[in-house]
Amino acid sequence: MKLQILCDNNNSWIIPYIISYVDIKRNQGLECMFCQTHEEVSEGDVLVLLSCEKLFKGLHLNKYNLVVHESLLPEGKGWSPLTWQILEGKSEIPVTLFEAEERVDSGLIYGVEYIRLEGHELINEIRALQSESTFKLLDKFIADYPHISGVKQLGNSTFYPRRTAKDSEFSIHLPLSEQFNLLRVCDNERYPAFFIVKGIKYYLKIEKA
Repeated sequence: MKLQILCDNNNSWIIPYIISYVDIKRNQGLECMFCQTHEEVSEGDVLVLLSCEKLFKGLHLNKYNLVVHESLLPEGKGWSPLTWQILEGKSEIPVTLFEAEERVDSGLIYGVEYIRLEGHELINEIRALQSESTFKLLDKFIADYPHISGVKQLGNSTFYPRRTAKDSEFSIHLPLSEQFNLLRVCDNERYPAFFIVKGIKYYLKIEKA
């Protein structure tokens, strides 16, 4: 079995986790490689697309093309589903492994794991749990290969919008308790929470004591 993992976003938080996972799989004797451009992807058995910014057009190269999405598809398609659900107050977030299709987020589902949050986790801790669920799903897929079966998505589709910098704005008129989840999902360096007073923008960063 030849496994390739593609992440074309060189600034993605998941890259260190991918590198660690690839090393583990190689040490286990699996032919596994990390691709950071679409051109690096070659013919093989399984391609995993993680945190990709561009649409990959070489789905014909591999028998399986896998994507991970943090919702119970077909609900919660679109952008940043994990973040949106935390902001909704959810503490149990499904993570779905499914087949990439030309129609976005529409392929067969191969497995579901759950991220369980206690409500205190900040973004780096949340990402660690996200990567743990992602690679647990991949491990199960690899263990089952080549006897793979998927299920069709059933139900009505819902969509989350793309998050922008404006979505990290903190209100000085609301209590902290009502906005704590916003602080939890903001990245102190890449997209910190902010507030505006008298036309001046201030960043608001958070870390555990």
